Amino acid sequence: MKPRFGKCLWRAGATLLVVLSIVVTPALAQKAKSLPQRIHAVPPGGASPRTADGHPDLSGVWFPNGAGMDLEFVAPDDTFSGAPTADPEARRQFDAKATPEERPPFQPWAAAKIKAMTPAERELGKSSVRCMPRGVPGMFMASPYPIQLVQTPGQLVQLMELNNNFRVIHTDGRPHSKDPEPGFYGDETAHWEKDTLVIDSIALDENTWNDLNAWFHSDQEHVIERLSRPSMNYLVYQVTIEDPKVLTKPWTSAPRRWTLGHEDLQEYFCTNNEETKEYQLLNEQEKAAKGKN
Repeated sequence: MKPRFGKCLWRAGATLLVVLSIVVTPALAQKAKSLPQRIHAVPPGGASPRTADGHPDLSGVWFPNGAGMDLEFVAPDDTFSGAPTADPEARRQFDAKATPEERPPFQPWAAAKIKAMTPAERELGKSSVRCMPRGVPGMFMASPYPIQLVQTPGQLVQLMELNNNFRVIHTDGRPHSKDPEPGFYGDETAHWEKDTLVIDSIALDENTWNDLNAWFHSDQEHVIERLSRPSMNYLVYQVTIEDPKVLTKPWTSAPRRWTLGHEDLQEYFCTNNEETKEYQLLNEQEKAAKGKN
């Protein structure tokens, strides 16, 4: 894999930058130095732009935070002397106190399955580790990377920097296929409800997870995504997940804010990924250590 700027690991007492799968170049070092020492949240801006048919224009490059930029070179808190930092509002997508989000209501067997997974198994279960798309709703719920939306009459195109994946969503309200084949993005249809685009997806490939915390799903999963642009700089994403085989009831996320950025997506291809072998070896070691205890 080729990460955006490399992965940063911040540890107590020191700042440690670890770059995986790429060589640190002067350009990357300059990128880190170019950041301001304190990053603030982007303000809402003016009114959202609209297309010729009157709907909000969702087009733009969007980052999953309040900063409108990549925060990978930013320290996680203010305890790291000399490192760039960011306000809490710039880091998060939603305020858990203002808009609390309940835990997924797993059926007992599903909760037990997730609890029994080793850390390595959790990593191996991520479809992107195996060079596969993160799917729906993982494209929004399981990615720290930016996305680009391109809105045209009758469709919305979502481009992901992660593995350079994409999906095309028809927004004309057409019905689902009668017998859809399972896919990473499923069988999708979308329609407008006032200023909110509602995307309805079924037939989702079971190789994907809904988030980064081992939330697997069944072939009966039904995903309803809602996208809106309340202002120039903010995109709001909310999802409802129904899965009668895994959940005890439907689950709805908190409204999550994505912030408009002003840079292009970068190339990020998954080729000859060595992470899989590394995690498989780690998983064997974890199981062996567990057996001795």
